[in-house]
Amino acid sequence: MMNYLQRLGRSLMLPVAVLPAAAILMGIGYWIDPSPTGFGSGNPVAAFFVNAGSSIIDNISILFAIGVALGMSKDKDGSAALSGLVGYLVVTTLLSTDTVALLQGIEAENVNAAFGSIENAFIGMLSGIIASMMYNRFSHVKLPDALAFFSGKRLVPIMTAFSMMIISGVLFFVWPVIYSGLVSFAESISQLGAAGAGLYGFFNRLLIPTGLHHALNSVFWFDVAGINDIGNFWSGEGEKGVTGMYQAGFFPIMMFGLPAAALAMYHTAKTKRKKQAASLLLAAGFAAFFTGVTEPLEFSFMFLAPALYFVHAVLTGLSLAIAAFFNWTAGFGFSAGFIDLFLSSRLPLANEPYMLVVQGLVFAVIYYFLFRFLIKKFDMKTPGRESDEDLDETDKEGEEVSSDQKFTAMAAQIYEGLGGDGNVTSVDNCVTRLRVEVDDMNKVDEAKIKSTGVPGINIVGAHSIQVIVGTNVQFVADEVAKIRGKQD
Repeated sequence: MMNYLQRLGRSLMLPVAVLPAAAILMGIGYWIDPSPTGFGSGNPVAAFFVNAGSSIIDNISILFAIGVALGMSKDKDGSAALSGLVGYLVVTTLLSTDTVALLQGIEAENVNAAFGSIENAFIGMLSGIIASMMYNRFSHVKLPDALAFFSGKRLVPIMTAFSMMIISGVLFFVWPVIYSGLVSFAESISQLGAAGAGLYGFFNRLLIPTGLHHALNSVFWFDVAGINDIGNFWSGEGEKGVTGMYQAGFFPIMMFGLPAAALAMYHTAKTKRKKQAASLLLAAGFAAFFTGVTEPLEFSFMFLAPALYFVHAVLTGLSLAIAAFFNWTAGFGFSAGFIDLFLSSRLPLANEPYMLVVQGLVFAVIYYFLFRFLIKKFDMKTPGRESDEDLDETDKEGEEVSSDQKFTAMAAQIYEGLGGDGNVTSVDNCVTRLRVEVDDMNKVDEAKIKSTGVPGINIVGAHSIQVIVGTNVQFVADEVAKIRGKQD
């Protein structure tokens, strides 16, 4: 079950990665004309950019349907993505307000409000999941000669449509109950105000190792339960100082807190290991500040020093609570880095975003001194403080890597450490991680993999392992694909 949910979270990364494009377009538009109407109404050029960006934000549920179907299908074939769209169109049409009014024989205005929100991220993900299941089951089915044209991959969207018709029938009765439950859950958190935002931030970080933070995010960031914090913030539809409360508190952590933690880990590294630690921590800290991608830095210590990571989660929750308490808001299309803070600072619903910088500077001091104290007090094994035996082996392995063939050599060593072609059954990647399925976890040589300088390794199941590479993971994944291709 855990592995399945992680695959779902990985599949969501494809459509979520589109959000920066929307953020850039809408940010440019609002920067030209920060109209309180939220559509750049005072300038046609601004309106052009704003509406171009909103075309992505407003249709994220469709992107989820396509992305999940593609990512969860065994071959990642285009017919699976098409089937995801087909499934989404079927369910959202059959359960639209007008159709439900027709089926119930009532006026549209009397239809349950749940059906007015059927075009949401949850339905998009559900459509994608069903489409991927239909692809995995029917993409190689051969029909009798008379129906041969509809065999194989052509059969997938047909079966998806029929499946979603059945699911639509179930949702006709169940969806109002589910919707009400999600709304109640969201309202119970939102009614806690700053404390609710703090609890969200705390659990968001704790779930990062499992990849299940995407499920939590979908409730608050997207329109699953009516909060839609990201969409409403960027469209200007909400309450100033409130909308964005589930985003703002991340900026002080990702831009300032974690880079300061990286500095603390560098200063507490063993003298002969400082240079090696610096190469990792500097790059990871810069990524956190500039883009808000924090996984390379977080994975560098979350398993080496889990207690320290727990402290990080607590501080993240505290940051969200403080920002929400003082009504300081800013938003992001992808993550809470400098780019998104800069682009969102002039949006209509941005409220004193400069105070997030002030808060961030305070958190930088807290992170630095608290991390430095805890690392030294409890001798935590952060980067540069590992055992000398492991580090000596790492140095020997690392000397063999040529700067001109960095990713090729890195991929080869990682693949060998995973057990090679005889042990690796599949390799995929998300934004920062290689996600690998192996036959026998006992054949995995973690020391060899770590000797490449990767921030960390995460074993998530009996046959599932993640290698945390960082933002250059795509280059490593491409080289691994070449190695597997030669073996084939």
